[in-house]
Amino acid sequence: MDRYLTGATIRGLREKRGMTQVQLASLLSVSDKAVSKWETGAGYPDITLLEPIANALRVSVAELLSGLAVENANVSANMLRSRFYVCPICKNTVHAMGEAHISCHGIPLPPLVAEPAADEHAMHASCTGDELFVWADHDMDKRHHVVFVAAVSPDCVQVKRLYAEGPAEAHFRRSGVRDLYLYCNKDGLYSCRLSGALQ
Repeated sequence: MDRYLTGATIRGLREKRGMTQVQLASLLSVSDKAVSKWETGAGYPDITLLEPIANALRVSVAELLSGLAVENANVSANMLRSRFYVCPICKNTVHAMGEAHISCHGIPLPPLVAEPAADEHAMHASCTGDELFVWADHDMDKRHHVVFVAAVSPDCVQVKRLYAEGPAEAHFRRSGVRDLYLYCNKDGLYSCRLSGALQ
């Protein structure tokens, strides 16, 4: 069953839901013997059953096939736990509030891990009224530039896309912004926490 789905995955997800083979079989309109065969590797579920199996086990088809359950403890939808994904081909940028399976151009994208901003990736900020102005002393040419700057508060993510040969700066609404992110096309993701006076 290792071709596209393992019996251990089905069994593990079924047991996690506190479901018997008979109960799962009933939800899928198959026999409990069929479920037993899948779980022992003696048979394969028909590919048309993948989505119904995933629905019955309360996971996505991607989670079912990978055997990796996405655990999202972020039940309060706190934006401060944001994750960014960037396609290495087109620089498509995706934001998620928790674990996600993201791909672009057929490439699975891992969540970016931010390093502390320093040197040319250091971000500077100033406030005027309710506007937050953010800038970096960073090269902005086609080979080396900032792709985006983001301002994150507990209930909002603001992302400003930047382009080569333009300025490495952005304007955001100041309200509640705590963290800043900068993505460099060569060096990756950087972050910094705003000082209390600027929040």
